Amino acid sequence: MIKLIVLDVDGCMTNGAISYLSNGDEMKSFNVKDGLAIASWIRMGRKAAIITGRVSSIVTRRAKELGICHLYQNVKDKKAKLDEIVKKENISLEEVAVIGDDLNDYKMLKEAGLSFAPADASFYIKNIVNVVLNKKGGEGAVREMIEYIIKKENLEEEFLRLWV
Repeated sequence: MIKLIVLDVDGCMTNGAISYLSNGDEMKSFNVKDGLAIASWIRMGRKAAIITGRVSSIVTRRAKELGICHLYQNVKDKKAKLDEIVKKENISLEEVAVIGDDLNDYKMLKEAGLSFAPADASFYIKNIVNVVLNKKGGEGAVREMIEYIIKKENLEEEFLRLWV
């Protein structure tokens, strides 16, 4: 059973574009459908983590809005950080699902019990994950991942009960 989902940001929760405004501020866009699925996952008593290689106050804000309990930014070794979270949560890697799109996610994806890549992920990542999603990063890939897990683990009734 998957107890924890781990999310990469740029290229998974977003389309990977980073925009800089004239005043130097950074801009990112998140998919509201992904957000609803993440919040629902958490409301079901499961946990979510963000492990990202960059630092952004926008990501901090989004994690807080969604109730994500583990937020790690500026991470150079995502696999080491995943191991730390697994130990802290007292779960096994088999109970973890990860989504990633590029080479800095490689080791983390290889170790997870269930791994996903958006449709526009690196060729090398698509070749090692369990599931290549139909959606691109920032366009519902995280939602598709969560719905895949919900269906695979027979949690649809519990998931829908949150909203109907």
